[in-house]
Amino acid sequence: MIRDRWFTVQRIDDNTCAISEYGHWEKVHSFLLLGDQEGVLIDTGLGIDSIKRITEQLTSLPLKVITTHVHTDHIGNHGEFERIFVHKGDEDWLINGIQGLTIEQIRKNIRRDITLPTPERFNPDTYQPFKGKPTGLLKDGDIFDLGDRRLIIYHTPGHSPGHISVFDETKGYLFTGDLLYDEVPIYAFYPSTNPVDLVNSLEKIARIPNVKMVYGSHNTLGLNPIILDEVKIAVKFLREHDLVKFGTGIHKFNGLAFSSNNLVKLTGNVSSIK
Repeated sequence: MIRDRWFTVQRIDDNTCAISEYGHWEKVHSFLLLGDQEGVLIDTGLGIDSIKRITEQLTSLPLKVITTHVHTDHIGNHGEFERIFVHKGDEDWLINGIQGLTIEQIRKNIRRDITLPTPERFNPDTYQPFKGKPTGLLKDGDIFDLGDRRLIIYHTPGHSPGHISVFDETKGYLFTGDLLYDEVPIYAFYPSTNPVDLVNSLEKIARIPNVKMVYGSHNTLGLNPIILDEVKIAVKFLREHDLVKFGTGIHKFNGLAFSSNNLVKLTGNVSSIK
């Protein structure tokens, strides 16, 4: 396995790797999925160091980049790849940047709480998020056929308008981007978040059959799919109690918590706090 100064490469199976950035407070995971004909890289990380330097050590297959959503920590190395795909809902952000998010705020977020030495190429004072046109646009139900491996795109907005999740039908892996992960709140502090869409998207992924493992884009690498059962309980409760809107407080469930003050968080204990 690769030993690297910035990235941690963890093998999920013989043809699937997580490429993680544990030295940054966001603890971002990108995922390399290999078939017998080509590969897919789900997101490209923070852009603090070159992720292509890692993928070239892992495979010689041609790669496509699938973008879960256009936030800085997921598109940092998009410029290193030729074939980039994004949902129409986030296309404008990819081309022109996220409206309402200043470069000063981006640089503040990218530089804070770093615990590993950063490469010489990284200068937070001049850091620029990727901007560019995608190769193609994703839509709900799109299929990526890697030869011996089939990936299905699910449009799961809420965290961003064009957020998508990727289900590896062959392996049973569900890659949820920033829709679902653990340990810390999933903050929705970017423009254009939508609690109704977010809850609808959580319900959508909870209905996907034959999920064997859930992989969020931050923190713990790999969640037991039982978390999807908790999602179903949370969605039902929130709807029945008219809580799917901003300003109603934090609502905790067994394994999942929803805050209408712009976050979702994995936690414990069953309760509703207003």
